[in-house]
Amino acid sequence: MDNTIYAALARQSGLMQEMQVVANNMANVNTTGFRREGVVFSEYVDSLDGDEASLSMAHASGRIIDFEEGAIASTGNQLDFAIQGKGFFMVETPEGNQLTRAGSFLRSPEGELVTPEGFRVLDNGGAAIFLPADQGPIAVGEDGTLSAKGQPLAQLGLYEPQNSTSISLQAGTRFAVPEGTVPAENARVMQGVVEQSNVDPVREIARMVEVQRAYELGQTFLDREDERIRNVISTLK
Repeated sequence: MDNTIYAALARQSGLMQEMQVVANNMANVNTTGFRREGVVFSEYVDSLDGDEASLSMAHASGRIIDFEEGAIASTGNQLDFAIQGKGFFMVETPEGNQLTRAGSFLRSPEGELVTPEGFRVLDNGGAAIFLPADQGPIAVGEDGTLSAKGQPLAQLGLYEPQNSTSISLQAGTRFAVPEGTVPAENARVMQGVVEQSNVDPVREIARMVEVQRAYELGQTFLDREDERIRNVISTLK
């Protein structure tokens, strides 16, 4: 295959990945606690045989996560929480403990604080949080302390990744932290509200149009290159 086609196909592959990321961002514009993603492009250089110049290709090497805070929306639900500042809630999943900014929680039939998927929310010591149903309304302090009738029950765990570069998006709004976590400092908890997605739909639509045009331009180039090669082969026959 011609080196020009190799370079063009590498670019098309990267643009396709970016389009998928943009589409996922758009699909989660109304998802509580969602963080938009972007694609990181880098240059991949491959040596050629003989004295030919090296071949430079675009490579979609990874994804970046935008941790800018989203807008706060009031719900009035006493088990809905949002974090102001850096920090995440921690939840227990089958894949291990994971972080999330989606603070819309429920009380399970067993009295545990859980996510809508049924994953237990953990306290500042990494244990499950138990909220007795007969204790009345739940209140929360800025430090995450949950109380009922003026008596403390537990404290929501607020965490940050030990290494922010190693955090990776898992299912929906949860993040894996393979290098562990540390307590989040200067984080405040608010009750009766949730943090909305930080996706800007106008920006994402503009990016989608930009990527689509770039992809179409690359496809036009490939079609013309294919036609040129076919004409050369036809001439040599």
